[in-house]
Amino acid sequence: MRIITENLTKIFNTRRNQPPIVAVEDLNLDIHPGEVFGLLGPNGAGKTTTVRMLTTLIAPTAGQAFVGPWKVGRDDRQIRQSVGLLTEAPGMYEALSAEKNLTIYARLYNVRDVKGQVEKYLRMLGLWERRADPVGSFSKGMRQKLAIARALLHEPQVLFLDEPTSGLDPEAAKLVRDFIEELESEGRTIVLCTHNLDEAERLCHRVVIFKTRLIAVDTPENLRKRLFGRKVVFHLRQVQPQWVELLRSFPFVEEVSTLENRIIVGLPNPEEQNPVLVRRLVEAGAEIQFVGELRHTLEDVYLRTLQGLGE
Repeated sequence: MRIITENLTKIFNTRRNQPPIVAVEDLNLDIHPGEVFGLLGPNGAGKTTTVRMLTTLIAPTAGQAFVGPWKVGRDDRQIRQSVGLLTEAPGMYEALSAEKNLTIYARLYNVRDVKGQVEKYLRMLGLWERRADPVGSFSKGMRQKLAIARALLHEPQVLFLDEPTSGLDPEAAKLVRDFIEELESEGRTIVLCTHNLDEAERLCHRVVIFKTRLIAVDTPENLRKRLFGRKVVFHLRQVQPQWVELLRSFPFVEEVSTLENRIIVGLPNPEEQNPVLVRRLVEAGAEIQFVGELRHTLEDVYLRTLQGLGE
């Protein structure tokens, strides 16, 4: 299911004599059906506010948004029936069992096979054996898994996940990530808010970096290329100045630098250009130990992008 925002804006009024707070301003997004899409930004950037608008929990101040064929503010009932939401701090009825909690929410969503759906997701998330235990006795990881089950009971085609692995131990976090990948393989559209940039890089097809206003949106790989280009590292037994000058003589080489016994070369297309450089270096007497590519992480991209704003 496709999600579109057009100049989406949210302004919160404050106390008397205080200026209003612009939480989201002129946000334009086009999230493709079946895509895992990451919302990245510092605290207060507007990520959660955006999710709340798209799930019709709060109304936009200006602009418009569509979830599938439905418009936010006009078709709110249909949108709520079609999306699942995992909030950063999901509340549960702690005195009730896991099974009873999910049963209540399944009935609120008018799920046809309440018992079957509750059992399906309790088993899928490894909670079936604890189904009769009160939620108050659950660990944080178990509660998070139960909250994910709650968000999926009505089989939504769009899922909004706000910090789904926050505070989880590595095993529980991996289970949640694997589950997200399984949902993506079913063709569901998933919007992921996270501060875990390694997680976003592994899961998301595209990400948006924004701070109230949109700064950049693309695949992690394209954002890396845009900010840092591609750099190949030649590991040598030793570096000679003539080899550095040799590499600089090629018209397609963008930049050359050295670090200890390594020569770092900026190239637009390493797959085609590496063999030429390796051959010429060997002919010139260089002893190449191995060749690798300098990889920047999504965290590098994120920090460089925000530094450009003076963050």
